[in-house]
Amino acid sequence: MKSPNLPAIGKRIRFFFHSIRFRLVLWFAIILAIVLAAFSGFIYYNQSRNIQEVAAYNVERKIALLNHTLTITPSGFVFPQGILQDTDVLLLINANGQVVDRHGPIPGEDASALASRAMEEESEHGNSPYVTWSQGALKPQANYLWVSVPIVSPFGGLVILGSPLDPTGVYGKLIFTLVAGSLLTLAIALLGGFWLADRAMRPVHTITQTARGIGETDLSRRLNMKGRDELGELANTFDAMLARLQAAFERQRQFVADASHELRTPLTIVNLETSRALASRRPAEDYQHALGIIRSENEFMTGLVNDLLTLARMDAGQTAIEKTPVDLSDVVVETVERLTPLAARKEVRLETGDLPEVHILGDRQYLIQMVSNLVENGIKYTDGQEKCVHIETGTTDGTAWVRVSDTGPGIAAEHLPHLFDRFYRIDKSRTRPSDGDGDGDGQAEAPGGSGLGLSIVQWIAQVHGGEVRVESTVGVGTTFEARFKAVD
Repeated sequence: MKSPNLPAIGKRIRFFFHSIRFRLVLWFAIILAIVLAAFSGFIYYNQSRNIQEVAAYNVERKIALLNHTLTITPSGFVFPQGILQDTDVLLLINANGQVVDRHGPIPGEDASALASRAMEEESEHGNSPYVTWSQGALKPQANYLWVSVPIVSPFGGLVILGSPLDPTGVYGKLIFTLVAGSLLTLAIALLGGFWLADRAMRPVHTITQTARGIGETDLSRRLNMKGRDELGELANTFDAMLARLQAAFERQRQFVADASHELRTPLTIVNLETSRALASRRPAEDYQHALGIIRSENEFMTGLVNDLLTLARMDAGQTAIEKTPVDLSDVVVETVERLTPLAARKEVRLETGDLPEVHILGDRQYLIQMVSNLVENGIKYTDGQEKCVHIETGTTDGTAWVRVSDTGPGIAAEHLPHLFDRFYRIDKSRTRPSDGDGDGDGQAEAPGGSGLGLSIVQWIAQVHGGEVRVESTVGVGTTFEARFKAVD
């Protein structure tokens, strides 16, 4: 029967082997192993050369001493005291290549083989006083260094001296030290690497856990990491992204709530007027009045839905902007001609100032909508004895602008930063009259009133590479100015 924890353990193991932590440590271990191998090889090579040089020096020094103290007879050696070690090998070979005498731990058959090779070397090198070579073919003498010296005497021959290359086992100790030291270093490095990788990846784990715990209703959580490294920068970027997401969700919720509220009022009015008209028989004038109110609310809802669709397309990036050279003065003239009847009904005077030819690259229809929204906004809120909306265009230092001013009540400074927010109203308690102008005639007043017009104005300006500025003085009026880059 399988344990229920085995799948979880297997998943954790697979995750571990695919984790960045494991790959970092693995690459670190591979690089460190290569470095240790190269370093150990370098140390071994240098130590080997040193050992061989010391051994060669010792064997040549011994043969030099033997040259002055060793007595050679046709039957053998007369050995001096204190020169040869127990591990040294000394052979006397006659001119026929036969071993006459030997000293040291070497069997007879090995001595004969060594004598044959020495004679071959002697014939190749002539009467060279010293011929140094290493015997590697015979296993017992594999680590011996040999020197052969010709005998200057009537019977001739050779004297061969062999000395251990590594009498104290330095090679073995060196290999053990290098291998053990490298393995120990690699093990410590692996443990330290895992610790460092885990410590380095801990902020990533924190970010992952926080991201998993964040939902649509809990976007207020933040990492608040204080580090100044790359992971700290990542965490700060993540916090900034969360802040933007939270603001976007809040705007979306507020947008839906405001849209629902705006649609609920006209729908309620339509329902009430319909129910009242159908409750009993009424004069034709009452039906006409009810239908006028219903038409007014329908026009309001149509405008609201169109604005919502426009903003939705803007947010989705589905709005096609075709930029061509456009004269802002022509846009203003067309807007004024279209809105003059609306201004007359509101008893507002539309006047134009200087309208020089000012060209920008833009979409004419969207620019007309932008100016129309500004003018309609001015018509709607201007009051006083001299109701006037003033429109003019011009250029300043390569910047084209269109300016719309009204003589309305003005806007307090605390409201100015929020004017372009969707559904934002300065007076949130203000209600819309059922017929638009409050006179009960069933005729609509100025279109708009949804709180979306200025949001659309700002988007149109921004998509054309421009900006919208607003200045207002309470009791005097408000001026909106859209600025763009002028073209020749």
